[in-house]
Amino acid sequence: MKVKILIADDHTLVREGIKALLKEVPEIEIVGEARDGDEVINTLRELKPDILLLDISMPKVENLSFCNKIKLVSENTNIII
Repeated sequence: MKVKILIADDHTLVREGIKALLKEVPEIEIVGEARDGDEVINTLRELKPDILLLDISMPKVENLSFCNKIKLVSENTNIII
């Protein structure tokens, strides 16, 4: 079973770089991307990934309390900031 990952960063180059690195790992499946806090929440509701790779300083992400919102939407998603 693959680990499902959502990548959240407002910089396209960063998201592309992370995707390029993670695609080399057969046990990982990148299920989506988000560019701001609203997209993070909407995508989490839909995809319920195992891991969220989160850039904490991006649009519509207030501060670390954003993690509480994430857990309300997708309680089993682990967050890596």
